Amino acid sequence: MKVELFKDFTIADYHKWLREEKISLPELIEAFLERIKSIDPDLHAFLEINQQAALTEADILVKGDSFDKELAPLWGIPIAIKDNICVQGLPTTCGSRILRNYRSPYNATVIERLKEAGAIIIGKTNMDEFAMGSSTENSAFGPTRNPFDLERVAGGSSGGSAASVAALEVPISLGSDTGGSIRQPASFCGVVGLRPTYGRVSRYGLVSFASSLDQIGPIARSVDDCTRVFEIISGKDEQDSTCAPYPPFSRNDIPTEEEIRKLKIGLPREYFSGEVEKGVLELIEQSIDLLRKNNLETIEVRLPHTDYALEAYYIVSPCEASSNLARYDGVLYGFREKEGEDLESMYLSSRTRGFGEEVKRRIILGTYCLSSGYYDEYYLKGMKVRTLVRHDFEQVFEECDLLLTPVSPCLPFNLGEKTKDFYQMYLTDIFTIPSAMAGLPALSMNCGYCDHLPVGLQIIGPPFREELILGLAGFLEKRLSLTPPFPNFHQ
Repeated sequence: MKVELFKDFTIADYHKWLREEKISLPELIEAFLERIKSIDPDLHAFLEINQQAALTEADILVKGDSFDKELAPLWGIPIAIKDNICVQGLPTTCGSRILRNYRSPYNATVIERLKEAGAIIIGKTNMDEFAMGSSTENSAFGPTRNPFDLERVAGGSSGGSAASVAALEVPISLGSDTGGSIRQPASFCGVVGLRPTYGRVSRYGLVSFASSLDQIGPIARSVDDCTRVFEIISGKDEQDSTCAPYPPFSRNDIPTEEEIRKLKIGLPREYFSGEVEKGVLELIEQSIDLLRKNNLETIEVRLPHTDYALEAYYIVSPCEASSNLARYDGVLYGFREKEGEDLESMYLSSRTRGFGEEVKRRIILGTYCLSSGYYDEYYLKGMKVRTLVRHDFEQVFEECDLLLTPVSPCLPFNLGEKTKDFYQMYLTDIFTIPSAMAGLPALSMNCGYCDHLPVGLQIIGPPFREELILGLAGFLEKRLSLTPPFPNFHQ
């Protein structure tokens, strides 16, 4: 059974084929494993393939469930997991040498919920080291390539998760988003990626980068599939004190098309500047025109502190990273440098050789900003700017229901193009960072192609209003009529 047959499928389509016995569950899993084996040496989306366990799980599901009863929501659906989310028995390297041999002894809460829903974990995906990066080039194990052009980046830090879905190595995946790490790679790979409201999804079992920013979210080939996965992983978790006391999201809350037509869409002036590449801006404007033709009202709004959000983010997030990554010292787990005259030199050697350049850069920056005499000057001011950014959004959402913006100011760039100038690399997240700093939900979806490369459109909503975002995204997806990506580069 060739995976090509599944290129336009949703989760509902897979279940239909399984019910009608057009394919068995083991055959379905084998088909995806065969595609991974065929194309991933070129793509490098995966760090670990869970082959035998996935096939065993498929057999267990078949023996334990009957099609005479209602199936679990994700029954038999293969899913890839970003390698900073713990899966019991599998490596959790975070794309770093320092955790190269670490295997998790437990499941993250999101993994438990996926398994309860019948999903099959097919492997762990590549990422920028400790989620620090925008291109997956910071992975200690080599970059993930863009399925639309193997000489270009897949985005980051969830580049492996996005590329694996775009290339149909799996139909769905999980990523994590700190400043845009789900949305930017989803944009670069032409798929749907949702960053939920901070606290809407449990972070228990997610290896921390910046604890007040990190959030797990789904990546899928359609808005409906993204919604189905979000419905499963959302909800209160007693094991995570930062998880909001909200019930799980329900698809029943998504507004009807008639209700969507009554929404007022804000267009932030700061996101439509000369920094956006012409081809990207044209496709975003076409989507805006499409909404207007369907009688949705659009208004121009202002987010005056947008220009300061990027700088504040690169103070706040390194400070939190410095604190979180202090635990990797070569003592309890992870890489340990054997050479060293004493404990201090062992710490120094282990961290120097175990961490990559970008991680060390951010640890040094964060440690400096938190040091005596500089805390008030840097970290405290960064947090004050964060508050101003959040207030901007609060005021704007009194004028409109949702915001529509580009995801990234540029198309997927060439491998190596921005690695020498890390500030230019940081700028690729300039439109995703502000909403992350405010803890808001936001979604990236494909709105067309420029020079055969996908362009992402971002929808930002008020806290805990994912139903509005998903409703508008589904409304747009239906009218854009873009086929799901299926780059068939391996011929």
